[in-house]
Amino acid sequence: MPGRVLNEMCAHALETLPEECCGLVTGCNGSRFRSVYRCRNMMTLQHRSDPVAYPRDGREAYYMSEVDYLKAQKDAQERGEVVTAVYHSHVAAGAYLSEMDREHAEHELFPFPDAAQIVLAVGEGKVVEVGIFDCSPGADAVSGRRVEADAS
Repeated sequence: MPGRVLNEMCAHALETLPEECCGLVTGCNGSRFRSVYRCRNMMTLQHRSDPVAYPRDGREAYYMSEVDYLKAQKDAQERGEVVTAVYHSHVAAGAYLSEMDREHAEHELFPFPDAAQIVLAVGEGKVVEVGIFDCSPGADAVSGRRVEADAS
């Protein structure tokens, strides 16, 4: 993964503390992770409007702004790119794909079923770990690995 892409996601994760960040990564053939699109985490607003349906707020979960992800998707298409990953942070928790994260990624209405899932673990004011997970629809297991940046 290019260092500039990883740095942008890490900066986003730190800027949104104490809440989780969320966004999209786009790319094209030969460059899977090329551009980062920040999206607003609407979970706290959802929680405030309906705490029964949304028991968690933005400190424990994310709800990506539909307006933001649709704009990002349109901009990416105009550049000849597609959404290749969805990213979000975990505050004071590890870089793992939670059960809720996986359910969300596998939901039939999820707009990016082939996208990788990137999780940034934030603790003590810094990103301490980053993981990338592939959850193919219908797979019994999630494959994941630590992310390393390259010099580009």
